[in-house]
Amino acid sequence: MNDWDSNKRILLELAREGENSECADCGAADPDWVSCTFGVFICLNCSGIHRNLSGISRVKSIRLDHWDNVLIEQMKKKGNQVMKKVYEAKVPLYYYKPRAADCNVLKEEWIRAKYDRKEFTAIEGQCQGPVTSGTEAGTRMGAGDRVGYLWKRGKDKGSFQKRNFQLLEKEGTMLYYTKKDAKLPKGIIQVSNLNVTFQPEKIGNPNGLQITYLENGHTRNMFVFHKNGKEIVDWFNAIRAARFRYLKMAFPTASDTDLIPRLTWNYAKEGHMEKTGPTEKEPFKRRWFTLDTLDRKLLYFKNPLDAYAQGEVFIGHADYGYNVKEGLPPGIKGNKWNLGLTIDTPERRFLFTCQNDQDLKEWIKALKEVISKPMSPQDYTVEATLRRKQM
Repeated sequence: MNDWDSNKRILLELAREGENSECADCGAADPDWVSCTFGVFICLNCSGIHRNLSGISRVKSIRLDHWDNVLIEQMKKKGNQVMKKVYEAKVPLYYYKPRAADCNVLKEEWIRAKYDRKEFTAIEGQCQGPVTSGTEAGTRMGAGDRVGYLWKRGKDKGSFQKRNFQLLEKEGTMLYYTKKDAKLPKGIIQVSNLNVTFQPEKIGNPNGLQITYLENGHTRNMFVFHKNGKEIVDWFNAIRAARFRYLKMAFPTASDTDLIPRLTWNYAKEGHMEKTGPTEKEPFKRRWFTLDTLDRKLLYFKNPLDAYAQGEVFIGHADYGYNVKEGLPPGIKGNKWNLGLTIDTPERRFLFTCQNDQDLKEWIKALKEVISKPMSPQDYTVEATLRRKQM
């Protein structure tokens, strides 16, 4: 066996050891690439981002490229576990570490923050910390404070307009203004009932962010973006920092491990289904649905980018009369789609149809996961509130 084959075998063995078996940057399984510069094993997607780091990351394929003895010895001494202690030594608890399924802007800015800007490095004198003030603010504030602008989609017209936003951590509010010199905000959002998710496909922008909150007891969606990827990710993490402060005060006995998943969360399932009304005689109409696992709500909208939900269905635990099953009652058919599912609640049943078998299976699986999850004290409050609204 020549050195080339021997070195490749050694490298493949290293790639299967411990944390090396997952991408150092997004956690994807079985990474097939390496950043020789930073000594980490990475996936194909993240290797492309590394190549764009202004030439500071030298990337090689484990299987396709030549590996000499010097590089092999370097990788033996480094690897994901060792190098994370350097480049992720000071990541704030609130800061979001992207996973393989996350959108590209989250992964790109995470990689740039780690290796290019060295925001979290343990090397003395190089830790800069994530920037939390907007580029136009000109001041440095707390992690959950931010001032700057975002392009916001109009509630009615649908066009995006530049709007000024203020995130105030201590006050627990996020404000936005239609004009830069306006004295009064157009809207005030409470951090206590706020969630943000990246929605590039839905919004049609790679940096698209969906802000969801309660407005007078009703769910409101706001769609924004920024032309700069770092800016939108900084906004995202600033909101997480503000949420972290709020949750620490609201639940002082809860552990950080319990609070971190509640900072922001992705929705379990989104997409179109058809639904009929409470008498089950109304025509089935196509609607956009969002399943919020954390708040145990199935929301539906006329269109994906609508500001307000047309309705909300609380999804409780199986022990309290909640159930989901495949199929529709005898004699009931959908409009264009006939693959049905039925949700039973203590008050009534809800009938839906899906476009294809895969969609049907995914919706049923996601709903069953919610129904099998124990309810928290906060869940009972949400359930009671929705019941009062529907009476």
